[in-house]
Amino acid sequence: MNKIVECIPNFSVSRERDPEAFQALVDAANSAPGCTLLDAQTDGSHNRCVFTMVGSPEALEEALVGLCRIAAERIDMRKHEGQHPRMGATDVVPFVPTMNVSVEECIELSKRVGRRLWEELGIPVFLYEDSASRPERRNLAAVRKGEFEGMPEKLLEEDWAPDFGERRIHPTAGVTAVGARFPLVAFNVNLDTDDLDLAKEIAKKIRASSGGFPFCKAIGVMLEDRGLAQVSMNMVNYHGTPLYQAFDAIKELAAERGVGIVGSEVVGLLPAEALIDCAEHYLKIENFDCKEQVMEYHLLENAE
Repeated sequence: MNKIVECIPNFSVSRERDPEAFQALVDAANSAPGCTLLDAQTDGSHNRCVFTMVGSPEALEEALVGLCRIAAERIDMRKHEGQHPRMGATDVVPFVPTMNVSVEECIELSKRVGRRLWEELGIPVFLYEDSASRPERRNLAAVRKGEFEGMPEKLLEEDWAPDFGERRIHPTAGVTAVGARFPLVAFNVNLDTDDLDLAKEIAKKIRASSGGFPFCKAIGVMLEDRGLAQVSMNMVNYHGTPLYQAFDAIKELAAERGVGIVGSEVVGLLPAEALIDCAEHYLKIENFDCKEQVMEYHLLENAE
């Protein structure tokens, strides 16, 4: 049976700010043997792009090493500016088990890629999430704390030696996090205000690390091109905290300050189940079985 892994690499570049570097990455992903680029989202305010790729473990390993090489050659983190936290040209490389692949196999894949990034490209690597070598390294926010500018000092701290590499950053490409994880949903809510402090306040109230919702990571950022403050989230387990729960909380907290919601966005791809959960909640559908009542599920089964 074919083994399929999903990979969602995040690169610290956007089409809006460096179209040539962005296109070079897209072209490489599209031409990678045994892989399919499903989606490539780019955001100028964050100065970041998020790819969604699928392929066999072996094909993805080669593709990701190649993409990281291009990112290291074309992205100079000393000049990088953007709203999203970042520590490397290739900031994070998560592998997600998708079909006939176990979490353990994805962990081994992440370790192979991490080792090659150091040995072939000289980029230090931290393992995170299910691949983490230590409990405090599971959380990407903890690994990335300090970002590119603070990473040289962080690597010298006793507890922060890279899993692969020496205690020094790549001079232009920084550091990369690689790991295996549950499907993550990058979900953002745009507030009808330019009050960045409000977005940060709401983010603090809803994120898990501050006592908010489990499995919710959140920060407040400014969308300069739209003049809007945004609550930017990573929902690391949409079963534990559904998207609608976070959305409703943000809407309520903003309303307390007389602010509305302009809209929300999903960055990259997400499992259909995450949106079906929202439909069930808001429509109050009773006794709903998505695998029996959603047409596309039947089409997929027949296609197999």
